[in-house]
Amino acid sequence: MDSQPPANGSSPSTIGGDLWNRVASLIPTSNSIFPGKFSSLYRQTFAKKRHVSFPLPLPSDFPCSSTNISADTSSVYVALEEIMADVLSNLHDIQKSLEFWQSRAEGSNARKAYFMVFERGPVAFVDESVKLVRKGLSEDSAMQHLCQSSSSHMFNRTRVLMELRSSLASFLAQLYVELDKRGEDLLKNPKKSLPSLLVVVDRLFLNLEGSFSHLHAARESDSSIDGSYSMPLVFDRLPEVNEEGSQWTDCELTDAINLVHKNLEKLNSYLSVMVGKHRKPRWMTLYWVRYTCGAVGLSVFSIWLLRHSSLMGSSDIENWIHDAKEATVSFFSDHVEQPLLAIRDELFDTFRKRHKGVMEAEEVQLTQDSLHRMLRNFCEQATAEKVSDNATDQEMLEVVMHRYEKELVHPIHNLLSGELARGMLIQVQKLKLDIETAMLELEQILRANEINFAILAALPAFFLSLGMLALLRTWLKQDSKAQGRGRIARIHRRLLVVEIEKRIMQYQSYVEQGRDKDAETVFGLLIYSLERLYRVVEIPAKTIGEWDLVKQDLIELGRPQQQTLYKLTVTQRLVTVYDCLLPSLKRQ
Repeated sequence: MDSQPPANGSSPSTIGGDLWNRVASLIPTSNSIFPGKFSSLYRQTFAKKRHVSFPLPLPSDFPCSSTNISADTSSVYVALEEIMADVLSNLHDIQKSLEFWQSRAEGSNARKAYFMVFERGPVAFVDESVKLVRKGLSEDSAMQHLCQSSSSHMFNRTRVLMELRSSLASFLAQLYVELDKRGEDLLKNPKKSLPSLLVVVDRLFLNLEGSFSHLHAARESDSSIDGSYSMPLVFDRLPEVNEEGSQWTDCELTDAINLVHKNLEKLNSYLSVMVGKHRKPRWMTLYWVRYTCGAVGLSVFSIWLLRHSSLMGSSDIENWIHDAKEATVSFFSDHVEQPLLAIRDELFDTFRKRHKGVMEAEEVQLTQDSLHRMLRNFCEQATAEKVSDNATDQEMLEVVMHRYEKELVHPIHNLLSGELARGMLIQVQKLKLDIETAMLELEQILRANEINFAILAALPAFFLSLGMLALLRTWLKQDSKAQGRGRIARIHRRLLVVEIEKRIMQYQSYVEQGRDKDAETVFGLLIYSLERLYRVVEIPAKTIGEWDLVKQDLIELGRPQQQTLYKLTVTQRLVTVYDCLLPSLKRQ
């Protein structure tokens, strides 16, 4: 009777499998494969899920659902997905750290010295400060020595990360090419293809072990490398079994799948140590000076706030809160409520204001009519002639002014017995008419601009609301890097397409030069770039209905046998046709 092999590693899935094996051994059953099958099902269901964005290079009609394929095929498919997900995740961690060290290495000497002293944590700050003081007292080239130390520090980490990235990219490329070759066989004859595929995966792990061993040996022989390194990675090897798939038992398939999971766990553990020693400093480490100053400032502010609180018998905080509340209410009233009410009155009280304007115009007309009668009577008495009905006020006013000038020759006599007093009263009436006319025109101007004045009063509140809406929009859209939905995110996605295009051309160049190893590494990095673009473009492409076409184009870019010219055509189509990759929200 076949028995379930012991679980490897200490992951929750294998622990659960062991527990199930012990419980199942107490249950009498004639099907000896049942515990092993359930253990595989447990691994698929309850094991840690790793999201794989970029699909495996399998035929489009390959049944990925576990309900449509056998348990062995499903277990191998899950194992391959985990390998792809873990390798791509580790490549992403390495790439982020590598970009950081490369950007720091390209900086000036002052920037490198600043990093060595202020961006590696408080312990490094103390150590480097002591070294700098000692070197400064004994030598003149203390800063130069610090810059050289910084360059060596960055170069060593960059070199190790690049070698790790090269090894993982080569492993990913080999696995991807093998899956692309065996996809049809896995679909047509899985019982025969699964064992050979597992043997290939085991060989790829051994090749990766040799690559890491070479890296470890090179690091051990280099005395300039500081720090300790982990021991070389040693994978478990597949036992000697017949590679003919028809002769593999279920137990042997389960052993091989468990071995793949165990080797994958070893790989993750090894990379977590190696990458952890060379990864970029954490955010808190990089900006510990700022955070320290902020903590000190917050402490000082807290003490100051405590002194003015009611706990110390002070009412300053209550007074400040009251003043702030009044200021807020006043701001709301002056810049929000009153302008809105003024706009409302201007829009809905037009008839009332028009009636008031008509009344004021009638008052001015009455004053004008009174002045006209006074001028007419004065002219008829002064000239002893009847004034024509067509005479204007200006013509009659000229007569009045001519008579007024004559009267001013003897002002005292004419003030008592002449027409001087009447002339002065007529001028007062004319002045009154001019003032009323000017006031009416000014009032009309003010009324016509009341809505403009209300809008000007509301501008501070408008700009404040606009700023808050912009911040809220940025937070909701998360327009950062390539995962947002705005213009900046589109630009980042276009840059990923440019990166893919460069790697396609570099791959072709290495193939033509016969540099197969370098071409293999570049192809692995191409798959990594495609996975990144696949992940970030999925949601925006689905939103506008372009996802099916974009997905198919990305899969075509990853096919090893596809022509380079066709791939370059696809990259051009990506950045010129699809809205989700255009740089602006609207077409030009």
